[in-house]
Amino acid sequence: MKLVLNTASALLVSVALPGAALAQDAWFPYPAEEVTPAFSTDGSVAEVTYEPLAAAEKPWNICVSFPHMKDAYWLGVDYGVVAEAERLGVNLNVVEAGGYTELNTQISQIEDCVASGADAVIVGAISFDGLNNVIGEVAGQGIPVIDVINGVSSSEIAAKSLVSFHTMGFETGKYLAEKHPAGSDPVTVGWFPGPAGAGWVEAANTGFLAAVEGSAVTVLEPRYGDTGKEAQLKLVEDVLQANPEIKYIAGTAVTAEAAQGVIRERGLKGEVDILAFYMTPGVYTGIQRGFITGAPADSMVIQGRIAVDQAVRVLEGKEYFKHVGPKIFVVDQDNVKDVARENILPPEGFSPVFSVKK
Repeated sequence: MKLVLNTASALLVSVALPGAALAQDAWFPYPAEEVTPAFSTDGSVAEVTYEPLAAAEKPWNICVSFPHMKDAYWLGVDYGVVAEAERLGVNLNVVEAGGYTELNTQISQIEDCVASGADAVIVGAISFDGLNNVIGEVAGQGIPVIDVINGVSSSEIAAKSLVSFHTMGFETGKYLAEKHPAGSDPVTVGWFPGPAGAGWVEAANTGFLAAVEGSAVTVLEPRYGDTGKEAQLKLVEDVLQANPEIKYIAGTAVTAEAAQGVIRERGLKGEVDILAFYMTPGVYTGIQRGFITGAPADSMVIQGRIAVDQAVRVLEGKEYFKHVGPKIFVVDQDNVKDVARENILPPEGFSPVFSVKK
């Protein structure tokens, strides 16, 4: 593992197609950020270059638990963990709980993973605190748990592969605050941070609200909801109906994707702009087509890849970054043509894969 401070390395992720070929793709070195002390919410951040292992020493059994597979975001994480498992030569089993309301299902699935012989568990958590007991039980059996994407409060995890959703929310709010500074004409924003209680949602909400404080931006009461398209669509429709003065819809990628159709149908294009605080294929396309203004990119594919590499490193007693994530950057209508899609999203046409066998 190579540590480089203040790196200016280019993003290097090869275009990949589903199947065996993706195991050979060299996605690294990748610009990332390490947090120290690990697992802290206010630690220092240093720029590093992430380089994974060339291969695993043996075909370890790794289980991955996702909140759901309802949107393209988690499809991207799935692509990342599957691609890295194939590249490293390990077995992978992916389960999904069905939504952010299904905490008990996720707990049961994690328990089943361990009962089925998992050597390590990677968890995209439904709840920031709600998985702590099962994580403690799993870790107590000597099975490392890797926290990917969403974040958990447990101190018994082995590693975190994630970015700061506080920063993602902050960058989105900062964009608005810079466009509408104090003293300019006030604007109203409908804000849709995602499912209440999820760690990433609360972090994004705090960051977004902090960034717009003191500006001419007025944020309506946050409207929480599951990241299924139907749930987000209803929230957007309700807020637009009740608040005709809205200038911006800002929130999850699913919110942004759903809002595009509503804005078109109501003839509000140019009057109501859309922002997301993370990237998906739909958001990327929306930015390209001019329907979505912009979004920070957190490279969810790379977060998945890093989590698998971390799991293998822990199992093999090798040096590893305990708390790391890809470097965040903003994609908007000004730079979207200069950003390679394959650096931040799964290949077009990729379908969910739930198992890798070696």
